[in-house]
Amino acid sequence: MNKNRFKKVLVVLGGTSGEREVSLASGRACIKALKKKKYIVSKFDPKFKNFNLIDKKKVDVIFNALHGKNGEDGIAQSYFEYLKIPYTHSGVISSFNAMNKIISKKIFVDNNILTPKYFTLHKNESKKDLQSHLLKKKINFPIVVKPINEGSSLGVKISKNLKDLNNSIKTLFKKYDQLMFEKYIGGQEIQVAVINKTALGAIELIPKRFFYDYKAKYTKSAKTKHIMPARLQKSNYKKVLKIAKKAHMVLGCKGVSRADFKFYNNKFYLLEINTQPGMTNLSLVPEIASYKGINFSNLVEMMLQDASINR
Repeated sequence: MNKNRFKKVLVVLGGTSGEREVSLASGRACIKALKKKKYIVSKFDPKFKNFNLIDKKKVDVIFNALHGKNGEDGIAQSYFEYLKIPYTHSGVISSFNAMNKIISKKIFVDNNILTPKYFTLHKNESKKDLQSHLLKKKINFPIVVKPINEGSSLGVKISKNLKDLNNSIKTLFKKYDQLMFEKYIGGQEIQVAVINKTALGAIELIPKRFFYDYKAKYTKSAKTKHIMPARLQKSNYKKVLKIAKKAHMVLGCKGVSRADFKFYNNKFYLLEINTQPGMTNLSLVPEIASYKGINFSNLVEMMLQDASINR
């Protein structure tokens, strides 16, 4: 690994999305790891300064520790490209496509990657339109309702009946213009880490809550049970790694990604790809890497050394 390539690292963290606190935690952990590796580290929070104010003369590389809107959806990446500063994680287009659940679903379907049945509804559509979509797609309850471009399960609701569904829609349309409705898939929660085009491993999650929502991800009191490696037959374990790598490649992801699956009736359903997975003490990618013998500092350095422009 050529350490001389980058010396001065700017960790971009925080931001203005609903995942700000998680991003701050990820960023702080990565700063600590990079300092341990003897990099010269500074930080930048776009909540307080515009990306244009990054001084490119003082920065060799950007470690992108942002999560959610404006950090994970291609916007931050477009600034980094404009500034011509190498940066970590995925590029502009792949970040946008992965964050937009409709586009990523279409890419999965086009590439024969199984994903739950779904449809979308705009704020100006009626209850009649909703019923029409439900009948056409043959989606029964429970139904997952989610915004099309949030991360960390923000805004995700599971509706067990029509009353639940109408309440969820009413609540979410106060904040979002478009929603996705998806067939709920039971079974095992399986998540796969991919780094530098290699599928590292698959972890199984057993949430104490009904599903792996924001609280289950980031609240210690609601801590989800992690099983590493996932309890799968050897052939299925290999299969899910292969699907995750394929999804990473067809979306054009770079660096690290995390693929979220449900395993039900001997089939893997890909829910989504995360191009900026969490790097906190409760995060899954570091846990998977650790199982494979890659400690946190080495993982962060691997991600850093993969940085480039034109991603």
